[in-house]
Amino acid sequence: MPTTLAELTTLRLGGPPGRLVEAATEEEVVARVREADAAGEPVLVLAGGSNVVVADDGFPGTVVHVRTRGVEEAGDAPAAAPLRAPGDAPAAAPLRAPCDAPAATLRVAAGEPWDPFVERCVREGLAGVECLSGIPGSVGATPIQNVGAYGQDVSETLVSVRVLDRRTGEVREMGREECGFTYRSSVFKRDPGHWVVLAVTYALERGAVSGPLAYAELARALGIEVGARAPLADVREAVIALRRAKGMVVDPEDPDSVSAGSFFTNPILDRDEFARLEERAPGVPRWPEPDGRVKTSAAWLIQRAGFEKGHGDPETIAISSKHTLALTNRGKGTTEQLVALAREVADGVRSEFGVDLHPEPVFVGHEWAAA
Repeated sequence: MPTTLAELTTLRLGGPPGRLVEAATEEEVVARVREADAAGEPVLVLAGGSNVVVADDGFPGTVVHVRTRGVEEAGDAPAAAPLRAPGDAPAAAPLRAPCDAPAATLRVAAGEPWDPFVERCVREGLAGVECLSGIPGSVGATPIQNVGAYGQDVSETLVSVRVLDRRTGEVREMGREECGFTYRSSVFKRDPGHWVVLAVTYALERGAVSGPLAYAELARALGIEVGARAPLADVREAVIALRRAKGMVVDPEDPDSVSAGSFFTNPILDRDEFARLEERAPGVPRWPEPDGRVKTSAAWLIQRAGFEKGHGDPETIAISSKHTLALTNRGKGTTEQLVALAREVADGVRSEFGVDLHPEPVFVGHEWAAA
């Protein structure tokens, strides 16, 4: 059994747990969390460890390592309706196959590794998650972060999340509208410690091709126009190639992949904020949001604030040599050094452009605050 949490995270950082227990079934996850709650112990629920920054001192309470497995097909069901979270702009409609076929509804255990699940969907002709290929971590993390890439978010295909409510002790199903999905966030992320994700149900369209592809970089890689469709296998292959070129596919031979993925989310600014940014940074990327706000590129801001690829210490913690959004452990790093570099980058962007960067990973044992 692992003696430090570094062994359970893609950053390979994090000190020892107070107590580590493994849970191979949903019943065991619920029992272990309830036991720790009843004893008044702090609880950390950890599965793939791909989006978490654990302190060098570790975690003083019980770490429940989720090892649940299982993909159950619940049959055909209508595709989920487009989501409108309270106070948020409408999300994109779910992707549909050209024939608008009924969806295959899959309930997936939280501990299932995400990318093998995506590979299975592509192989079996189920569309809706192919652009999310190559992302490390577990299925249970996908609703927490509203995981997204290359024009797809899991909220587009997610039907419900089975959770343990730690405040009531109840196990229940939360519909998509209850999850409060926004850009790279959800009620699960905004209220940490309240729920434990046990399983996720997705509705995926049956078909050999993707929905219309909205991401220009991916369309170019496939040699098609934005809005066109492509075979699922081709989309998966292109996405993995793009991610690998950015060090975003876990690879023991690639030190740039020892990261938590994109460390900062892309800022979304109101019109006045973006106008002020344009005055300071002519040519800054802009992607209009449905509610009138504007999304811009965190990577663009970081690089133009003076932080180049490879910035940092080549033996401890540094920005990836392939992508300015990834902070990497070069082998001898500590969490304290990682957090220091993250704050340096965020402070530099704020000083240069007046824009706050927000980290995407969950911090355990650290409170995020730029200087």
